[in-house]
Amino acid sequence: MSTQSVTPKAKVSLGDKIGGWFATFAILIALVVAFIIFFKVMGNPKNFEGGNPDGHPIPGNYLAMIYKGGFIVPLLMTCVLVVIVFCIERMWSLTMASGKGNLTLFVRKLQNFLVNNQVSEAEEACNKQRGSLANVMKAGFKRFKELHEDKTLENDQKVLAFQKELEEAKSLELPMLSRNLVILSTLASISVLIGLIGTVLGMIKAFSALATAGAPDALALATGISEALINTAFGISGSTVAIIMYNYFSAKIDAMTYRIDEAGFSLSQTFAASLK
Repeated sequence: MSTQSVTPKAKVSLGDKIGGWFATFAILIALVVAFIIFFKVMGNPKNFEGGNPDGHPIPGNYLAMIYKGGFIVPLLMTCVLVVIVFCIERMWSLTMASGKGNLTLFVRKLQNFLVNNQVSEAEEACNKQRGSLANVMKAGFKRFKELHEDKTLENDQKVLAFQKELEEAKSLELPMLSRNLVILSTLASISVLIGLIGTVLGMIKAFSALATAGAPDALALATGISEALINTAFGISGSTVAIIMYNYFSAKIDAMTYRIDEAGFSLSQTFAASLK
């Protein structure tokens, strides 16, 4: 029994370390890629009049226009890239956690097996499904057999031990489902703030240049404001995508958790009834 209780925790700990390293490397790589795109692609002299990146963009060249947004732009690009990376990672992880086939049909199949007291068949179905729900149910089925053979515990104690086993198995699966969602929620907040910082800095730069010139220049002011607002546009775009995907993944996790609870309750009721 001690081996069974230690091994899952070790796996979760290793998974947490791998997930932490993945998140760190993904952010660093996104930062490097963003700066390369910013300086090498957007800052290419071919995008500017006279081949001078410090000058005006060629009319209609949006890469150059974005480049003129300033050094905040690569930070915002990093946020967008990180959102895309973790959306793909979460999509893949939740797809794997869902296992094979439809979860609703899978739960119904397990309930039918339990009603007919076909525990071995239900356990085999879990092996084929290979999702988070199947992992929890498989742990329950294993404990189901052990407690049935245990003659030292009262029926009430067996039911409590069985429910505890299901809760422990569920607690091992849930962190895997919600991993890295905090990154999406954080980016949803800070993308807008970083964009506003870039906008404010751009506005300060535009008005400072206008004040230094000594005479009102509507064209220069309009150009400075448009460049500053690029940061706001980037920040809002990244934040919007992050919020939408965070809510989407949260809804999927809630639905999966509900199915786990539903199947666990059904299994507990069947186990309690089998002891009578």
